[in-house]
Amino acid sequence: MTERRPLIAGNWKMNGLRADARRLAVEIGTLRQFKPDAAFDLLVCPPFTVLEAVSQMIENTGVYLGAQTCHVAEKGAHTGDISAAMVADSGCSHVILGHSERRTNHAETNDQVNAQAKAAHEQSLIAIICVGETEAERESGKALEVVAEQVKASVPDDSSYGNTVIAYEPVWAIGTGKVATPDDVQEVHANIRKVLAEKLGQEEADGIRILYGGSMKPENAKELLALGDVDGGLIGGASLKAEDFWAIAQSCPSI
Repeated sequence: MTERRPLIAGNWKMNGLRADARRLAVEIGTLRQFKPDAAFDLLVCPPFTVLEAVSQMIENTGVYLGAQTCHVAEKGAHTGDISAAMVADSGCSHVILGHSERRTNHAETNDQVNAQAKAAHEQSLIAIICVGETEAERESGKALEVVAEQVKASVPDDSSYGNTVIAYEPVWAIGTGKVATPDDVQEVHANIRKVLAEKLGQEEADGIRILYGGSMKPENAKELLALGDVDGGLIGGASLKAEDFWAIAQSCPSI
């Protein structure tokens, strides 16, 4: 089986002016440099407006840079949008796609996320494809079904463990302080891997990293990251504090 190196990704969302972003990036980069042999990958995904500033601050620190979305088209009349080519040109190696806030606020569908992931892959970007059920869907017993359908429809057929990461973020746990139980998280992650195996083959499924997001913090990270099919975290609020973000990363089990 391909070794799955834990990935701790920080989604800064719509937070951070240039000075704030530079300061946070320097703090995270400095912590990462102090532990060059760390058994995890560290990624920050700031707003588009500060990508260049953050890129400069984390250069040669071992911290990866990502964007929060991209458009399906390479260029053209799409006011306010950013193409995958532009994301790559900004120094990014990763891009978050299909986050529930994008699916809700911008009506992004599974098909659109699939097309965005294809565009990202064409630019040699690693697509972090987000999936997750609402509270109503979980309470009605449809969590596994809903997430499985999102994976089937959102993940391109030519995806691989080299260009794709899945992030399971139960919508009801994002920024609410609520956290799914370890048993629930493992159940969903294992089912995601099963669906990936059916779609892409067992070898690719075994290699794809599946992150958990949804109020992961230093206090619960160790327990969640110890689960068999949890390969890291997509961190929101806690990624805006360097010490908390680093504490989560250090909770990763050794590989």
